[in-house]
Amino acid sequence: MSYAVKEIFLTLQGEGVHAGRRAVFLRFAGCNLWSGLERDRSSAVCQFCDTDFVGMDGENGGRYEASELATKAAELWGEGGEHRYIVITGGEPMLQVDDTLVEALHARDFTIAIESNGTIATHPGIDWVCISPKAGSEVVQRQGNELKLVWPQTGSDTEVMESWAFDHFLIQPMDGGNAEANQANRAAAIAFVDSHPKWRLSLQNHKLLGLP
Repeated sequence: MSYAVKEIFLTLQGEGVHAGRRAVFLRFAGCNLWSGLERDRSSAVCQFCDTDFVGMDGENGGRYEASELATKAAELWGEGGEHRYIVITGGEPMLQVDDTLVEALHARDFTIAIESNGTIATHPGIDWVCISPKAGSEVVQRQGNELKLVWPQTGSDTEVMESWAFDHFLIQPMDGGNAEANQANRAAAIAFVDSHPKWRLSLQNHKLLGLP
């Protein structure tokens, strides 16, 4: 099997529990909750995505075999095999993740994290599972390391989510596309955490720092 890769690059993890950690980001093309085309946004299940996952024209994008992809990730990481960390994201990465890829990345000594919408069960070989539920979708992956809910989202049942088997529950302000909306969304997220102490605030630090 070959994999459709939008981009793969070295950066710092900007969000969630591992914010600030050096990481190779592997973004797969494609998603099952939105086509990625603006003409389809209003009718999509997920209408607030702030990521370009269409095509294979990003940094180091293209079609790869598993061994080629693992080699590229290792090249981007550079010298030293310790603490290698890769974040597989999208779009929806579980549309493409399989045994062969997981084995190839582990063979290169990578700890594998995934950022998924949870509508497809994650691969059992993934080392760190982060699920970001989208209102209106059927979440089947209800256990993992980190649940990261973009806020506000009308229709999100946070009481039900609190019964799911995650180690960390995070609220992240939605990127509203402009300063006024972002300020309102940050205030809403702060207010939510203030009244729901099981949850913690997560910010998109990479945007604040100018990182990819």
